[in-house]
Amino acid sequence: MKIAIMGIRGIPANYGGFETFAEELSSRLVDRGHDVTVYGRTNIIDYSEKYYKGVEIKLLPTISHKYFDTVAHTFLCVMDSFKREFDVILICNSANSIFSGLPRLTGKRVALNVDGLEWQRGKWNIVGNWYYRISECLATFMPDQIVTDSIYIRKYYEQRFEKVSTFIPYGAPTKKISTKNVLDKFGVKPGKYILYVSRLEPENNAHLVVKAFENVKTDLKLVVVGDAPYSTKYIRDLKSTNDPRIIFTGYVFGDGYKEFQSNAYCYVQATEVGGTHPALLEAMGYGNCVLANEVPEHTEVLRDAGIYYKKSNVEDLQKQMQYLVENESVVKACREKACMRIEEAYTWDRITDQYENLFKAMLDGRAKR
Repeated sequence: MKIAIMGIRGIPANYGGFETFAEELSSRLVDRGHDVTVYGRTNIIDYSEKYYKGVEIKLLPTISHKYFDTVAHTFLCVMDSFKREFDVILICNSANSIFSGLPRLTGKRVALNVDGLEWQRGKWNIVGNWYYRISECLATFMPDQIVTDSIYIRKYYEQRFEKVSTFIPYGAPTKKISTKNVLDKFGVKPGKYILYVSRLEPENNAHLVVKAFENVKTDLKLVVVGDAPYSTKYIRDLKSTNDPRIIFTGYVFGDGYKEFQSNAYCYVQATEVGGTHPALLEAMGYGNCVLANEVPEHTEVLRDAGIYYKKSNVEDLQKQMQYLVENESVVKACREKACMRIEEAYTWDRITDQYENLFKAMLDGRAKR
């Protein structure tokens, strides 16, 4: 098959979940004999070669603005696709649903991965909130297929729009990395820190993690990995903590990110909106004990393989952190369960199987709209 992936920042992955997803999926599809093109943004991707891991890289410009970056770039990608003989196009992000019907005019099949419920995020103003709500509705009929990466999001579309989607989760790695270069850079030792990873935006609750940790009695450090392009005041407030145990690294990708995940004492997943969170699955795949905000998206993935705290409750978060710090045997047991959970349902090879089967079904007419 000739397959295109668009609606993301591009690969090599250097930003977030959709980018890692595209890199893992596209390279595996190429290994299976398919012809894959991944579109990227010239303001994000600095890569001069035509191919990366066998995947064709197509970079196009965009408008570097919080509200126009994604949709402007995807529009250009869709226009470019008219000149290409793709069989299937996978578009990421429900914000792009408005364009997902256009490639179908030339006989191409289109699947749309809607991600989470973006209108719930506090970073959007009333116009952004409205746009995402409209986009959800458009997603139910513009593409050939909707893909949801969470059972919770799948149920949302069924109940709100009476639309059945194809559930394919995000994937995760299953092996630790042995190097420790980034740990040395930031002055942390293996097993001597609690890890938090996310974009530093209010609904991801880094401020609650910092506040809770400030009151935990431990010699462990808290490593906060992440940043955000539009949350400068929020990030300044976060970094104003007086606790010397808290380390802010900014964005860390590639082997550095893998090193942090491979060597943490435990991992905190504090987000409260969205679908399946890539960092949660990655933490599990790297063998971490996970302390998670008790919301449906997390309990669906983690099940009994981790520890929960009451939804966005800073006092309970502190209590559970202290519990894990003082109970290493519990941490060890959760690590083992987390690895088993990933092997059971979330390996990248398994996810690639599901996308490959969906694309084939779309082309031969077996996949129902």
